[in-house]
Amino acid sequence: MNSSGSRVQSFSQTEINWDKLDKTKFYVVGAGLFTGVTVALYPVSVVKTRLQVASRDTVERDAFSVIRGLIKTDGIAGLYRGFGTVITGAIPARIIFLTALETTKVAAFRMIEPFKLSEPTQAAIANGVAGMTASVFSQAVFVPIDVISQKLMVQGYSGYAKYNGGWDVARKVIKSDGIRGLYRGFGLSVMTYSPSSAVWWASYGSSQRLIWNCRLLGRGYELEEAAPSELELVLVQATGGIIAGATASCVTTPLDTIKTRLQVMGHEQRHSAREVVKLLIRDDGWKGLYRGLGPRFFSMSAWGTSMILAYEYLKRLCSKDE
Repeated sequence: MNSSGSRVQSFSQTEINWDKLDKTKFYVVGAGLFTGVTVALYPVSVVKTRLQVASRDTVERDAFSVIRGLIKTDGIAGLYRGFGTVITGAIPARIIFLTALETTKVAAFRMIEPFKLSEPTQAAIANGVAGMTASVFSQAVFVPIDVISQKLMVQGYSGYAKYNGGWDVARKVIKSDGIRGLYRGFGLSVMTYSPSSAVWWASYGSSQRLIWNCRLLGRGYELEEAAPSELELVLVQATGGIIAGATASCVTTPLDTIKTRLQVMGHEQRHSAREVVKLLIRDDGWKGLYRGLGPRFFSMSAWGTSMILAYEYLKRLCSKDE
């Protein structure tokens, strides 16, 4: 009984629930914090996207070649193509995502509590359901931003059209395909990002619990010793972020490659998802579905670790005084 109580107490010291947060401070500070993380990691997304859409005849077939080409043509600014569009849409999308994530996680934990599952299993299920739900809700904002930013990322590359900024992309897409053109690949986005988000948050939640469980076992569940230091919190959260990013990138890269190709196609290049798969396999075999895996693996691991550290710090910063 004491062991169980200590375990619950310890986990409550490592996690801050939604009802304990100052929401206004959380949204305002969070917008600035996540903007900074996006600035740092955005170039990786540009490189990944270019690798995924490269044709068989493209000279730049690896990440370093793409980076050299972008810097040679546009300087450092080339690594931030489409950034303005992304950052404008990311703030409302992030608010939707985080709100759905936290509220769903609380509800999911309550629903599975009567089943008396192990802590890591409970965390995996609740976090996984929350991650998937949050992703589905936020795709309504993310997909149009994705379509516009990716067209800007690849403009003039491997035969793709050039544009005069984000508004020019939106205007031309709506003119040729209507509003639904901004939602090209929506189904695949949901199929890509929702499982990816579920896998990411499930891996993160369960790996954290496993690490804390091992720590508690090593200390005999002594409550006084169970309270983690700031360094321990950061190390465990960073480890969870790396594990989650690595797992999610390996599972979902093929769908992400297909989705990206569909979204950057011009009006005259209408292909179905099946045709895109056939073209990728024709050009590179089955490994074509894993184009950009290296940058995506790095991006999801680096983004996941940076994001979760920023997110957990934000929650500690915005927690209400007891």
